Amino acid sequence: MATSKHKIFIAGAGGIGQAVGLLLREWAEFETDLLFGDINAENLRDAQELITANSKRDGTVEGVQMPKTGTSGELEAGLKNCEVLLDCSPGGEAPRMARFARDFGLHYANLTEYVAETDAIIEIAKDAKTGFILQTGLAPGFINVLAMSLYQQFQKQFGVEKVERVVMKVGALTAHAHAPHFYGFTWSPIGVATEYVKPSRVIRNYEITELPALSDREKIIIGGRTYEADLTSGGAADLPDFFAGKARNLEYKTLRHNGHYDWADAVIKQFPVNNELPNKILAEFLRQVPAVEDDFVLVHAAVDGFDDKGVRRMLEKAFFIEPLQIGNTTLRAIQTTTAAPLCESAAMLLTGKYKGVILQSQIEPEEFLHGNFVSRVYGTK
Repeated sequence: MATSKHKIFIAGAGGIGQAVGLLLREWAEFETDLLFGDINAENLRDAQELITANSKRDGTVEGVQMPKTGTSGELEAGLKNCEVLLDCSPGGEAPRMARFARDFGLHYANLTEYVAETDAIIEIAKDAKTGFILQTGLAPGFINVLAMSLYQQFQKQFGVEKVERVVMKVGALTAHAHAPHFYGFTWSPIGVATEYVKPSRVIRNYEITELPALSDREKIIIGGRTYEADLTSGGAADLPDFFAGKARNLEYKTLRHNGHYDWADAVIKQFPVNNELPNKILAEFLRQVPAVEDDFVLVHAAVDGFDDKGVRRMLEKAFFIEPLQIGNTTLRAIQTTTAAPLCESAAMLLTGKYKGVILQSQIEPEEFLHGNFVSRVYGTK
């Protein structure tokens, strides 16, 4: 066990922030002092209690109540003593958190798939002397690094640069699913409603384009079980930029139990297409779909193309992740699969090797996939 000690600021003390704190405290190969920031004092108390309860690890777990806008003396004092800011706050807050990291000389990593906020952070961090790893959760995040790993392996094994397809699929699903929706909420309902409406950034015939969400449905068998998948927004991260000219087709799709997307289509078509559509869908989804704690996460990526002799080849990997006990607490699969990449990014940043903005296509797959946090949650070693 390394003897070095690091102080980490976690912005957002909700379910994902708590999971990040718990993983860091129980699994980090270094000692940690954790400082949570949240606008809700109750969230801060819950996070401290969850992480310290019956834990045998050393290190402080403290909280600071953040103002809704601007800053405070207590917040600034806390940030000055930290080395990394891990952003688990709502996606719209990401530029504000990134500015805190820049202004106080902290490394930074976030989860958000929001495009405008990501572009804003790239501008904020352009001259930073610390590292900013962006969109490093499950999807975007792990799925993109997995796809990059398969592509690098394809290049090395088959001696080609151009491929036919790069496909990424992720599903946060319930163990049981009931008609008519065949679904249960295991994560943010507004996130689901949004990704079903916003366009999906893809590559078709080597060029980047956008297609409507839920416009290219398919069936796929993974591990002997049949699922359906369709285009949704956000999960591709920056891979369309990297693969333009290299992949004939690239796409990110969300996996669901069979029958779900027919129901979702019927709900969406009830409402006019305007800025209120996500809220309208959300209200109807919340009326019909239950929130469920018993979950699993399914991840699948594949690279498909011709080798240097003209033979068509495919490399693919799939991972099935169930709830996991960390210390004395059982975390849902969506919590660990989202939190582990963020924790892995923190460990990478603390090596001091990274400076400026690091997007998902730029992460070294071997270091990330075989790291302590990701390998233990996903089973990538």
